[in-house]
Amino acid sequence: MDLETVKARLIAQAKAEGFVAARICRPWDVPQVSDRLRAFLEAGYHGQMGWLAERVEWRENPAALWPEARSVLMLAESYTPDEDPMAVVGLPDRAAISVYARGKDYHDLVKKRLKRLATWLIAEAGKDTEVKVFVDTAPVPEKALGQAAGLGWQGKHTNLVSRDWGNWAFIGSIFTTLELPADAAERDHCGSCRSCLTACPTEAFPAPYQLDARRCISYLTIEHKGPIALDLREKLGNRIYGCDDCLAACPWNKFAVAASDMRYAARDGMIAPPLAELATLDDASFRARFSGSPIKRIGRDRFVRNVLYAIGNSGLPALRPVAQDLCDDPDETVAEAARWAVLRLS
Repeated sequence: MDLETVKARLIAQAKAEGFVAARICRPWDVPQVSDRLRAFLEAGYHGQMGWLAERVEWRENPAALWPEARSVLMLAESYTPDEDPMAVVGLPDRAAISVYARGKDYHDLVKKRLKRLATWLIAEAGKDTEVKVFVDTAPVPEKALGQAAGLGWQGKHTNLVSRDWGNWAFIGSIFTTLELPADAAERDHCGSCRSCLTACPTEAFPAPYQLDARRCISYLTIEHKGPIALDLREKLGNRIYGCDDCLAACPWNKFAVAASDMRYAARDGMIAPPLAELATLDDASFRARFSGSPIKRIGRDRFVRNVLYAIGNSGLPALRPVAQDLCDDPDETVAEAARWAVLRLS
């Protein structure tokens, strides 16, 4: 079997599937992961995400995840927005939803492509070839593997950045027992730029290449359970699910590539929806509205909590009755957020 030919055909097939880039590394090509991960956990930067402290041996050494694997195909799939994602931040009566969550859940779309590509590889290389696919659902250090494969580099905001497609991309991986020729790792091209660091509304970066998730708006609005600290609430602005500030600030986005799948485009009502409308959602209407969206995962209560913080930050007395109606919500965190919003608008 000519593995160079198999690799070339595999990369071409990945592009045909819609991936914007595809490159190969070895599972053990991530020596920097261990020190970074240990420092992150020891500092407590993971907050309530206790699962990050589990299976550390896999997170710091993906070769241990599946010892039989000899190659990892790392893939990037673009979800570049059609509009300025920061425009909504200036609309106090509207909600800002992170670009990646405005369309269909990327887990479903990327994983289906990965499975098709993995099936193609088995057919091409022979039935003895084994594969495993991952997309943000297993203890795989995808960004570190992406840099090792040459997809891009982990920028100062800790996300993967590329000179070819910016940083608006999902990352997926296919582990295989096939020993395909590896690509060269990418080096850092951030230089002296600090755009992503200064763009962060909550100062969540203690230093370049370090993230304190406990201050990150994406963590606070999605992963954090219960009330958010008072000193951070006003910094959320109208961001109710995720945050795009550091991604949008990256100058390498001048090379961003349009998304190949129209299902990543924002669904109706996902760009700047009215806060007053979102606050009225009960559990059933929340589930119906966000069916097939990653937003559904956080549940109605956490979502409405976020909406109420945005209402409290709006400075619009007209929204005070909306918050008032939720002061006795069955969920105490929602009720407390409502009371906070009422006081802010009084």
